[in-house]
Amino acid sequence: MISKVLFPVDFSMVSEYAFSNCIPRFFSTGVAEELILIHVLDVQPTGDVFVDYDKMQMKAKEKLDKVAKDFRDMGINVAKTVVRMGHPALEIAKVAEEENVDIIYMPSKGEHIVRDMLIGHTAANVARVATKPVLLVKYEWDKARHTVKCIWDARRVFDKPLIALDFSPCSDSIVETVKELFEDYVKKATLMHVIDYGKPDKTKELSEEALKKLEEFAKKFKFESDLEVSAGVASNAIINEAVIKGSTLIVVGKRGRSVLKDLLLGSTADGVIRRSMLPVLLVPCKY
Repeated sequence: MISKVLFPVDFSMVSEYAFSNCIPRFFSTGVAEELILIHVLDVQPTGDVFVDYDKMQMKAKEKLDKVAKDFRDMGINVAKTVVRMGHPALEIAKVAEEENVDIIYMPSKGEHIVRDMLIGHTAANVARVATKPVLLVKYEWDKARHTVKCIWDARRVFDKPLIALDFSPCSDSIVETVKELFEDYVKKATLMHVIDYGKPDKTKELSEEALKKLEEFAKKFKFESDLEVSAGVASNAIINEAVIKGSTLIVVGKRGRSVLKDLLLGSTADGVIRRSMLPVLLVPCKY
């Protein structure tokens, strides 16, 4: 079960929609116990121009406390509100460590909200620097209603996860995270491995070996799992399979078999969070 959830609030439309709609639905499932709210003032102190930083922080704290009150009125246990000043992603990651949270719930913009892409913005930066699992959830612009809309069901997010395993030590971290945080809420999962290595004439042999490994991983969970082995570009294969299976969440690790490969070509995790419209749980590896 999830003990602590850290929710960054920037008072944008996306953030406001998340805390008025999706966060309450997420907590209504009983999967999480308490919520910590954080707002980061993205300003850097300077001696050239006088800025009343104390006043800025005080105003931000008042706004954040009001959000906390609204959550408490909905029956959600808000344990703390935190206001920091500095680089948003770094401060969010730092507070997640200090508070020892289980998940950072990170709303992010879909590619059609003010033409903003996920990568390069706070959500992706948090995903890269955080040492805690990050739940990335996307929202889109509803042209007809001129408002933000949620493109996922917060009450069913853990129902049918697709869990991507590359058989590196990171896979053990993923299994441990799933078991600790939401194993009891899974109805049925898909365990998937993508072969993006080896010679083409060895694909059949590699697929058989991968299926055996997936069978061993499946024994570690209490829930039933479909096992899928595919070949090709890992991020594309994972997203496609998630759509086919009707998955409600994609679980993927931050690192793969080769750190150098990730740096040069862009990691599987980057590809998934760029293109997936499903929520993505990004699990940091412990090696």
